[in-house]
Amino acid sequence: MSAVAEVLSTVAQTRDPRCSELPTCPVCADSMVAAEASAYVSDHMISYLWTCDNCGYGFVTKHAVKHRIVCN
Repeated sequence: MSAVAEVLSTVAQTRDPRCSELPTCPVCADSMVAAEASAYVSDHMISYLWTCDNCGYGFVTKHAVKHRIVCN
C-alpha cells in the first residue's frame, strides 16, 4: 500500500497555544483531533503526522517553536 503525504505549514491564529486551531483534512474537510506522531526536526521545529479518520489522507505539518527565556 503506497502512502501519500503533503507538508503543510501551521500558523497559530492566537498567541495562546491552548487556543490554536486544529487542522482539517484538505481532501474531505473533516476535523483532526490529535496527530498520529510528532518529531523534532531541529531545535526550533516540530513536525506532526496527521491521518484523516474519515478518508485516510495523510499529511505533515511543521510548527516553529519559540524559546522563552526564564529569569530567576
